[in-house]
Amino acid sequence: MRLRWGRSLSLLFLVSTLHAAPDILFIVTDDQRPDTLHALGNETIHTPNLDRLAAHGTAFTRAYAGYPICHVSRAEMLTGCTPFRACQQYPSGVINPALKTMAQTFREAGYHTWYSGKWHNDGHPKQRGYTGTRGLYTSGGAMGLPEPTVDERGHPRTGYRGWTFKDEEGKPELDKGVGLDPDNSRHIAEGALQAIHDTPSGESMFLHVNFAFPHDPRQWPTDETHRYDPAKLNLPRNFAPVHPFDHGNLQGRDELLLPTPRDAEAVKRELAIYYAMISDVDAQIGRIMGALQEVGRKDLIVVFTSDQGLALGSHGLLGKQNQYEHSIRSPLVISGPGLPEGQRSEALVALRDLFPTLCELTSIPIPATVQGLSLVPLLKKEVSQVHKFVTGAFTNTQRMICDGRWKFISYPQAKRKQLFDLDADPDEMHDLSEQSEHQERITSLEKTLQNWLREQGDPLLVSPGAKR
Repeated sequence: MRLRWGRSLSLLFLVSTLHAAPDILFIVTDDQRPDTLHALGNETIHTPNLDRLAAHGTAFTRAYAGYPICHVSRAEMLTGCTPFRACQQYPSGVINPALKTMAQTFREAGYHTWYSGKWHNDGHPKQRGYTGTRGLYTSGGAMGLPEPTVDERGHPRTGYRGWTFKDEEGKPELDKGVGLDPDNSRHIAEGALQAIHDTPSGESMFLHVNFAFPHDPRQWPTDETHRYDPAKLNLPRNFAPVHPFDHGNLQGRDELLLPTPRDAEAVKRELAIYYAMISDVDAQIGRIMGALQEVGRKDLIVVFTSDQGLALGSHGLLGKQNQYEHSIRSPLVISGPGLPEGQRSEALVALRDLFPTLCELTSIPIPATVQGLSLVPLLKKEVSQVHKFVTGAFTNTQRMICDGRWKFISYPQAKRKQLFDLDADPDEMHDLSEQSEHQERITSLEKTLQNWLREQGDPLLVSPGAKR
């Protein structure tokens, strides 16, 4: 089936004219590093379906999450706004009710809007504009059923505790397990398959599929074909036993999954399972694409991304709550009929840009509340950039700005600064912030960052209650 949809994809993209409402498949994974697609240079990992998607679309290699933690990043995508506006009370996960959501916008335009998989925001998908859910995976509903507290390697199992799949009426489907089990991605994909078949004939579909893999607890998927030998894996080039200072999350849940200092062999074992979980997701994406072909959903726009990346040993960290490239960036591929194929873009883009991009691709007016910028001019090669810089934040401990080459990170609580030349040092191993020849550059970047943060209503710079 995976080969079948791949062979036919190029034929589908030869359609010269979009009909009034092309179908949309919007796929989001959880904590997937930007360097984990075979087609984009990772020679170890096996991702044939994502590679095929990249071959028929545009891969954006500089896509940034505004806030590298699940619920806030997802709020940014759902609303098309920066974290400071997407969240009613930054940095809580409650979505600002004054903002139009992506699903609401597409539903009002006549789409049947489906949600499948992980829901990590407040309320329920139906309260955010989704027509229905299939394979919904949310917190709660375990009814006291026991879960293991450690994994097979003896490490803490602290992610997704008590989460369960829910049916359309919200009843827990306990036969699918409690917590994150090895079949999680298959259950989510089967929910997506059901949504495809339940969409009324002739009605356009917006299918939002949210995989919980490769988030921890890391575990081998049920399909044993997705296995990697830790001994054959390379550590990240910027692997380090410890991080040099408390960046604001050194005692966070993610960082406690392995002892410090980080052991190289232990990190390789984690990386092997992490890769296996990504390959398992890739296989499920192949199933979904095959099902779309079978039912004749041929006029199809596909977006693939992740809510953020993950350190997994880089810079001595394990979690995603940092501003380094491996964590603040996400993989991003966009494909669709009439769009260029096999392209790579190094333009700076943000996850909040996906909302207006999909609107423009479907000729739907972009809501006035959306702050993101459409990437369609980049896709069509009409411009070389839409953002002069991108930014990042985490709690009150991290603020970041990157203009493409230079990245400046401020740690307000730690009273530290970092400056990296990403052209010369893409792995961010040489902090230039103490060098005298770069002080003028730091001043300029910091001023631009503070002005932008003030405009967004950053509570570090704007008093509580100030209008945003």
